[in-house]
Amino acid sequence: MRHFGHISPAARKGLFHREPAEFGAGSPARMLSAALGATLYSPATRPRLADDIIKQAGRGVVSMVLCLEDSIDDSEVTEAEENLVRQFTDLAARGVEVPLLFIRVREPEQITDLVNRLGGSARLLSGFVLPKFTQERGVPFMEALTKAETAMSRRLFAMPVLESPELLHLESRGETLRGIARTVDRYRDRVLALRLGVTDFCSAYGLRRAPDMTAYDVQLVAAVIADVVNVLGRADGTGFTITGPVWEYFRLQERMFKPQLRRSPFLEGRAEELRTELIEHDLDGLLREIELDRANGLLGKTCIHPSHVAPVHALSVVSHEEFSDAQDILRPERGGGGVMRSAYTNKMNEVKPHRAWAERTLLRAEVFGVAKEDVGFVDLLAAGLAE
Repeated sequence: MRHFGHISPAARKGLFHREPAEFGAGSPARMLSAALGATLYSPATRPRLADDIIKQAGRGVVSMVLCLEDSIDDSEVTEAEENLVRQFTDLAARGVEVPLLFIRVREPEQITDLVNRLGGSARLLSGFVLPKFTQERGVPFMEALTKAETAMSRRLFAMPVLESPELLHLESRGETLRGIARTVDRYRDRVLALRLGVTDFCSAYGLRRAPDMTAYDVQLVAAVIADVVNVLGRADGTGFTITGPVWEYFRLQERMFKPQLRRSPFLEGRAEELRTELIEHDLDGLLREIELDRANGLLGKTCIHPSHVAPVHALSVVSHEEFSDAQDILRPERGGGGVMRSAYTNKMNEVKPHRAWAERTLLRAEVFGVAKEDVGFVDLLAAGLAE
């Protein structure tokens, strides 16, 4: 699979200076962690789940989480597990390409139990999402994952969700983060990415952000995100990919603040119409949050509605200017450091301080591609939505 693989080769050629690379469940973990993109969550109770998965893959989704936890009622767990087994069997029989599939479980025992019940169709499974992850809760989850790997004789990834009250509360945050760091470092080869449970953070204080606001406007949440990145997202080789929080709005809401989406990028063709559609569906707030995610060290995003996928992927493509800067910084002859004016003559590129940024940018360029010089977010979004 590849990002923007659902659009025609001719359309990709017109958009990309360097097209997104192909990847699959067997690709290196470093590549997959960057390639997750908009990870679409779906309740495991959906009766036509196999059809849904194939449909979303055809629309550009490359990673999905099938949820047995908060998205379903406690009384539905047994039925949802049985449904997952049926739907995986159906998918395996069809022999079609599917996104990276993860199951969000509630308890460690579900991991080994589900792998046994899935049988041969477990080959479609990339791993498990582990809720409310702390050192105390996380170790049993990771041990169960290790057992499941042995039973399957193939790699399985974990995506811990950081959402526990201990992480949010100031008096316990430091030790909780240190415990999480020890646990994920111990199982580093199996941890694909860390996910943030911002809805749970808000719940602990009876908060809910409005569609006009991003997670970073809620100071309690912003402080936790900063501390998580500080401890677990370092660029010195000890860090992990940390994904952006869920955006929970997808319908028309009464607006309190004016739209955040500037008109200037939308001035040609159908672009103004597209801008209006984004605003009407409260996606201008999503676009701003995606930009703030990246500015704060996050990559990819948890999504609960298919309409969120195309904006996340369009904003993940590396611009020609970013690519040019990253290449200049990483030229072999620049190994000793130094400062240079960018090829776009609008900024300073300082080799040593900007090296980690450049390396991350080239990894993102590999999986999401590099836009042509005259191609912007609007072009990429329109192309992704048109197919």
